[in-house]
Amino acid sequence: MGRPRSLKAPLLAGNGPLARVPPAVVFLLVVGLFVGGVLTKGLLGAALLGLIAAGVVVLLAATWRVLSPAQRLGRVLVLALVVVIAVSVL
Repeated sequence: MGRPRSLKAPLLAGNGPLARVPPAVVFLLVVGLFVGGVLTKGLLGAALLGLIAAGVVVLLAATWRVLSPAQRLGRVLVLALVVVIAVSVL
């Protein structure tokens, strides 16, 4: 078994604007938006979940070339799931 990966190391190589954002902050933001969207319901809840879906679309578009087909499928499924949940809270 190899050494565990550092939690401070970037997931993907690059110097983009998200490279300096700590992963824990992003995780907490996404969890907060998701919980807020599901608990709020209605149009506001769907809008909060829509923000998550928009973020997934942007990240998917930015990383599409470096992802394997299995990784692409997984991310598209996550996107579809978030959209289905957003529609269900309306």
